[in-house]
Amino acid sequence: MRNMIKQVLDFAAKCPHIRIVGMEGSRTNKNVPKDEFQDFDITYFVDDIGCFTQNDNWLTYFGTIIMMQKPEDMELFPPEQPGYSYLILFDDYCKLDLTLLEKQQINDYLQQDKLRTILLDKDGVIPEQIIPSDIDYWIHNPSARSFDDCCNEFWNLTPYVVKGLCRKEILFAIDHLSLMRRELLRMLSWKIGTERGFDFSLGKNYKYLSRYVKTELWEALLSTYCTNSYNTTWQALFQCHSLFRAASQECAEKLGYPYPLSYDKNISKYTEDMYQKYNS
Repeated sequence: MRNMIKQVLDFAAKCPHIRIVGMEGSRTNKNVPKDEFQDFDITYFVDDIGCFTQNDNWLTYFGTIIMMQKPEDMELFPPEQPGYSYLILFDDYCKLDLTLLEKQQINDYLQQDKLRTILLDKDGVIPEQIIPSDIDYWIHNPSARSFDDCCNEFWNLTPYVVKGLCRKEILFAIDHLSLMRRELLRMLSWKIGTERGFDFSLGKNYKYLSRYVKTELWEALLSTYCTNSYNTTWQALFQCHSLFRAASQECAEKLGYPYPLSYDKNISKYTEDMYQKYNS
């Protein structure tokens, strides 16, 4: 397997316009298992971005490109971050997400996220070694307000799911159920935090959550993704309610926060009433 980091640094060393090379993402995180699917998230800090964006020929240095996206050149999916970026998949299936930033942006880059490191600093502008940390991605210890906000959002979304199901608009219902599940996952992360501490990360999109919950809970959560019919979507909704209720009550007790019973009681009754009315 080729050494992409070496290629990245060799190219930077030869190019006078590149002054600093940064790396971010999972490859800087010592707590993340290494595998072939990890992207190489690289940032070149340059003195003139225009020198690179005139054409893409220079990218062939890194290999044969089979797929590429340039968010800054897109209309439907505009960029979310500053600079100019290339999301590239090569023919050996190595993935490189390469961003160009002006060299003056280095301080903002280092302050935005602690899961970053510097691979090359030609001008010695970085005063000390940058040690990456995933602290920005640790489970959030919620305030009483955040806890109530999560509960409010979860239960407030339920009528949209119910409306979609009763109207036989299943795509509408499924879409809002996914928004509910987002709050369920948030609450489950807080539940894990109350049990194990708030000093670690569950990964992007809660991808490590299965490591910290019992098999019964995990299987119940997965069942909420079965929405291929009106009946299964109703059952997924009821299961979301059950899981959220148990997790939020546990969190409320351990964190010393009031449990918003009225949200649960009123919306659960509404859901059951509508289910009986339209499924009798």
